[in-house]
Amino acid sequence: MKIVAGLGNPGPEYVFSRHNAGWLAIDHLLNRFSCGTPRMQFSSMAWSFHHEGEKVLLLKPLTYMNLCGRAVGEAAEYLAVAWEDVLVVYDDVALPFGKLRMRAKGSAGGHKGLVSVLTRAGTLEVPRLRIGVGSAPAGRGMVSWVLGAFSGEERAELPSLLDRTVEAIANWLDLGTERTMNRVNTSS
Repeated sequence: MKIVAGLGNPGPEYVFSRHNAGWLAIDHLLNRFSCGTPRMQFSSMAWSFHHEGEKVLLLKPLTYMNLCGRAVGEAAEYLAVAWEDVLVVYDDVALPFGKLRMRAKGSAGGHKGLVSVLTRAGTLEVPRLRIGVGSAPAGRGMVSWVLGAFSGEERAELPSLLDRTVEAIANWLDLGTERTMNRVNTSS
């Protein structure tokens, strides 16, 4: 079994915010795979489907970004899924808008949602797919930037970015972390 957790914040004010890039990726993935209606499970909206004979659980934690480790941890621990079989998908201001980066392990790089997940996991060895949302312009605070909506130009490019994100997730499901890193990190 594998888990794909898209990080974000619940509430209509956050739907198209940069910080909800992980949630948007899960929404886009739901359009590709037939997953039915969500269940409220593991402090999350959860969907499951079978891919190549393996069960996959999709999560959109409802705990807000800074506490999402609780939701992801509840699922991984209850279902006895190893952390290397949990993919965390989230926004990253250190990457230009539209860039994707896959990593098998490492620090949270200041991302509070990933800090929460890694703290709950008790290891830095948690695969993650970072979605570049760009850095805050001069004079704009980081919080207002990540909680702010994508610009019109970014919104126009978002479907293509989410298509590539879903493709990267599908590659991770099929090929694992290392081979997906080779594909994603050289093409994005």
